[in-house]
Amino acid sequence: MSDFYSKKDLNFQLFDHLQVENLSQLAYFQDHSKETFEMILDAADQIASKSLRPLLTEMDRQEPQLENGSIKIHPGMRPILKQFGQDGWINATFSYEEGGQQLPWTLHLAAGYILQAANYSASVFPFLTTGAANLIRTFGSSALVERFTPKMYAGDWQGTMALTEPDAGSSLSDISTTAYPTETPGEYRIKGQKIYISCGDHDACENIIHLMLARVEGAPAGTKGISLFVVPKIIPETGESNDVLTEGLYHKMGYKGAPIAHLMIGSNEKTIGYLVGEENMGLKYMFQMMNEARIGVGMNAVAIAQAAYQASLAYAKERPQGRKITEKDLSKPQVPIIEHADVKRMLLFQKSISEGSLALLLYASRLMDETIHEPIPNRKKEKHLLLELLTPIAKSYPSEMGVLSTSAAVQVLGGAGYTQDFPVEQYYREARIHPIHEGTTGIHGLDLLGRKIFLEDGLGWKMLYQAIEKDIKSYQGPEDILLLFDQSWKKSQDTAGTLLQKAQEGPEIFLADASLFLELCGVLCVGWMWLRQTHVASQIIDKENADTAFLHGKIETARYFMEYELPKIHSIAKRLHSNAYPTVNMRSYWF
Repeated sequence: MSDFYSKKDLNFQLFDHLQVENLSQLAYFQDHSKETFEMILDAADQIASKSLRPLLTEMDRQEPQLENGSIKIHPGMRPILKQFGQDGWINATFSYEEGGQQLPWTLHLAAGYILQAANYSASVFPFLTTGAANLIRTFGSSALVERFTPKMYAGDWQGTMALTEPDAGSSLSDISTTAYPTETPGEYRIKGQKIYISCGDHDACENIIHLMLARVEGAPAGTKGISLFVVPKIIPETGESNDVLTEGLYHKMGYKGAPIAHLMIGSNEKTIGYLVGEENMGLKYMFQMMNEARIGVGMNAVAIAQAAYQASLAYAKERPQGRKITEKDLSKPQVPIIEHADVKRMLLFQKSISEGSLALLLYASRLMDETIHEPIPNRKKEKHLLLELLTPIAKSYPSEMGVLSTSAAVQVLGGAGYTQDFPVEQYYREARIHPIHEGTTGIHGLDLLGRKIFLEDGLGWKMLYQAIEKDIKSYQGPEDILLLFDQSWKKSQDTAGTLLQKAQEGPEIFLADASLFLELCGVLCVGWMWLRQTHVASQIIDKENADTAFLHGKIETARYFMEYELPKIHSIAKRLHSNAYPTVNMRSYWF
């Protein structure tokens, strides 16, 4: 049995809470059933346990190295990448005609959760390729699809997303990598540089296929002038270098097994890029991959937090220390530290964060499946806007709280947690990337409050309101849990209304605390997920063969979240109602 995630909880989340088998009612998924979904999860567990997990520590200790202009990584990754390709993981969600399995994103991400919990560094390689291939197949010409995707699906070629530049991080409107048209339609000479490119170069595959943003010479300034290109490291037909040079390798605090490269493009004026879709539409195209990746980053964060929780839980059950606080007889044996209330508090914190965040991410994933395949236009629009609203929340809350959750895992182990003898110190280091990956928390705060709230006259927020109100009305479970959630829900609505009124004071005032509003929404949405889980657990706890210990644990964890975490809404609300703005008024030269 795997010790890095809870199979019992994942099954509860998918089949009891979300009832994902009902996705088979959509035509695209009609060949699937609960049985096929269980087979997918079991297959993910097998590859995670047998292939990825054994390399967890080795990939952390044996970092990638840049040698003679090429990055060398752990040799164990080459067979793993081939296995992902041969077993159909990379194109699993794509159509049968493309060799895919028409698997729901919900199941694909749930399988990814298992793999990420086993070994985060190893898990990112194939799913980066999935995202890059998806851009080509969605927006590229048939010639590009035929030329590049088969070997990407097979795991022979790595896919990347090449956005960031030295002077253009989150501000993509400032990218300077330039594309110059050639005499051949659709081909351009590319010149510039890209930094922080995940899996941007390595020796575990035959070629690296970059999905790269660049500005065609003479294009409009800002985001309206950005185009998307396929830029291979090696020209497929000739095997010649495409003048994409690895200038540097970043050495990171965690997530060390996957290389992060600094690339120089066109140093010798020989880099060829192939236009995807139309000129100046690149950012719109790339946002497809970025939105998928943002849900994926949230899942990465949850997976690591869950693995750390499982490690600290196992330790707490085995580590004897002290006696019950009421026990004065020192001749009595020591008790495992899990018997101490403060240790249970730290474990409950981790459990509530990881399982609550997982519920939110799987909910968003199911919404993604329904949005893509919804045949009725109005419903499709409503689901799409709810997903748009939830995406920055589902990315940011698990990422930020995952850092705190893994920190609590270290704390449970005490001094042992600060050593390399246990995996929690590695998890703690690896967790820290997620508030940065795919847009920092600050960027997502601006996205939520400055953009997503207002789309289509606030339809996304209205859909969230309706969904939460529906669950409150249908809820059947402990009344204290409902009461606590309902109070915070009302406070959240009041705060959102007050905050929206501040939009009249100008964008600087309105958006000054966007990250705090994002945090409030994260606490609210995870509390909502715990309300839903409590309702489900309460309905099945008295059934024959019910796992009553597991279900009681669910309900008590929900109570913990409502008592310990949900009150944060009230303190954040107090700040958001205030008319004092020290972050705006503070002058840079006062620091």
